[in-house]
Amino acid sequence: MTTSDQRPATVVLGAGLAGARLAARLGGAALLIGEEAYAPYNRVLLTEVLAGRYRPEVIALPEPAPERYLRTRAVRIDRAERVVLCEDGSRVAYENLVLATGANPVLPPLRGLFEPGARDLPGGVHAFRTMADCLALSEAARPESRAVVIGGGLLGVCAARALADRGVRVVLAQQGDRLMERQLDPDASELVRRHLTALGVEVHTECRVRGVRQSDGAVRSVELADGYVLGTDLAVLACGVRPRTGLALAAGLDVRRGIVVDDGLRTSDPHVYAIGDCAEHAGAAPCLAAPALDQADALAAALTAPESARPYAGTRSLTRLTLPHHEHPLDIAAFGDPETRPDDDVVRLTDATRGTYRKVVVRGDRLVGGVLLGELTAVGALARAWEADEALPDDGSPLLHLLTHDGGH
Repeated sequence: MTTSDQRPATVVLGAGLAGARLAARLGGAALLIGEEAYAPYNRVLLTEVLAGRYRPEVIALPEPAPERYLRTRAVRIDRAERVVLCEDGSRVAYENLVLATGANPVLPPLRGLFEPGARDLPGGVHAFRTMADCLALSEAARPESRAVVIGGGLLGVCAARALADRGVRVVLAQQGDRLMERQLDPDASELVRRHLTALGVEVHTECRVRGVRQSDGAVRSVELADGYVLGTDLAVLACGVRPRTGLALAAGLDVRRGIVVDDGLRTSDPHVYAIGDCAEHAGAAPCLAAPALDQADALAAALTAPESARPYAGTRSLTRLTLPHHEHPLDIAAFGDPETRPDDDVVRLTDATRGTYRKVVVRGDRLVGGVLLGELTAVGALARAWEADEALPDDGSPLLHLLTHDGGH
């Protein structure tokens, strides 16, 4: 198949959150190319599908008109001709090309993960990144089956909770000394551990997985670094993600951890842009939803109204999630840097009876981070104060008011 020689104003590679958002903003001026078999969807809500609370169609994003959407895989970018070559034989010409290729799950170097010469994961071992991953894991996660979730970051915690909701007996193995160490301080992390334990999840921190053992092409057990062996039916790899940069590298674009972009989200080629998990801006490639959406909006403005568009200056991301429980769900919000330095001022409020925890960190005269668990009425106002990055009053009274009252209204 060969597409029309007429160049679309913008071709977007990748139909994830960033690519779908940009294509929707540009409307008929964009052609979206996505390789997944499913319509664009909100990846953030995949754990709700895994838990059985949402059907896949509930998390679908608006799909472009058929003539503006190609379901195929891009295999090469010819920058000289300004053409994208696709697996199905399509040759798609472009005026501007936007790489929104996302990120791949990190596959840890576990002994026995791949048989000699094998490229596919053995039966029962699942990455958790795409809708296909989610549906395969949902099919395998039967009540009373056993699962080991490897990785105790945000994704691992959510996957463990979702599997527990399905009646799976879950062990969560985290190599670090606490859960969600990128978002939470030790006290908040301990509350999350207790919550998961109450759901029946067996949590192990400072626990390194050394390998998996398989038989007849399926996982049978997981081996820990201390030699202990956990029998299991499923192993879930939740070890983080890595920006997907292969097309950009092969095309000769500047790539470090991600595809390097400037404040206009332009790569080293003036006709090629990058947004979302694959992009590296100002030395950071956070691989989070909020920056992906902000970058899509910023680039849409730059492409449609360049005279009034503002440079992309980064995103200050707020992490917010709920860990459901039939009696006491746990609401979590975290922003900025919850770790403290010697000269920081810290305000911490804990209510063991209500199961709430609030902590904010002030550095100099700025609010630089916070963690709230159990009661989030103050999170809106606190996040706004953090995002504004403005000097706080000397007496700190507004900050205490936000922590102790319903600051969100």
